[in-house]
Amino acid sequence: MEPTITTETDPIIWIRDSACGLGPYRGDLVETYWRWEQDPALLVGYGRQQPESLEARVEGMAAQLRGDNIRFTVYDLAGDAAVPVGVATLLPDHAVRTAEYVVMLAPEARGRGLGTAATRLVLDYAFHISDLRMLWLKVLAPNRPAVRAYEKAGFRTVGALRQAGYWLGQVCDEVVMDALASEFGGPSVVEPLTRS
Repeated sequence: MEPTITTETDPIIWIRDSACGLGPYRGDLVETYWRWEQDPALLVGYGRQQPESLEARVEGMAAQLRGDNIRFTVYDLAGDAAVPVGVATLLPDHAVRTAEYVVMLAPEARGRGLGTAATRLVLDYAFHISDLRMLWLKVLAPNRPAVRAYEKAGFRTVGALRQAGYWLGQVCDEVVMDALASEFGGPSVVEPLTRS
């Protein structure tokens, strides 16, 4: 089943590059988000061991829409219309101006560079709009495609949490990565938007 946009012909896109865009997290896409979250590859990649019911996901969506986290719908802009293909989330610690980064892509969107493009846009947004100084993430060590995508976007490996996760039923390390505002190499899509 291909994801569809159910209430708007032109979704709101806050920032974009040639590959993808970031727009608001949308309650009308809860079933689409839920479908992506139940993908076996995503469950393995997150180290989760069980799926979630649609009813539980709908209940959780209400809290997420009201929460303090910064959530984006990721859009593929390659075709004639913007198609939602993922979710990116920043879990901020406002006291120290840092945030944990989490991204999820639909199965049909993986392997095309959209994860890297979305991550670069989130870094740009975080550093130039949200005024965060550092983002960090954890990724299971065997998930090499994710590690490479984060590195291409600007994250660096800074350590590991030994035996903190599971990959295909086996204990594994979680790689800890970070990205600093002071090291963001651009190009920025936000900065040109501020020029008159």
